[in-house]
Amino acid sequence: MEELLVLIAQGLVDDPAAVQVTADAPDEEGVIVYHLHVSEGDMGRVIGKQGRIAKAIRTVMRAASVKRGQKISVEID
Repeated sequence: MEELLVLIAQGLVDDPAAVQVTADAPDEEGVIVYHLHVSEGDMGRVIGKQGRIAKAIRTVMRAASVKRGQKISVEID
């Protein structure tokens, strides 16, 4: 799942080397939180106008996690 998130984010940003993803341990509900870190200059590209790109990233990741039987959340830091 981390690889998918990195791949999506690297396709959006100007500085793909700055993309980092960290994952928290599952909480009591079994939800894994992925934290996406990009450079300050690329933050707007990842969030998009009115958060549309961020919402799309979360939707794709949620769909992929359902196929694997996982529950995830994506936070953009």
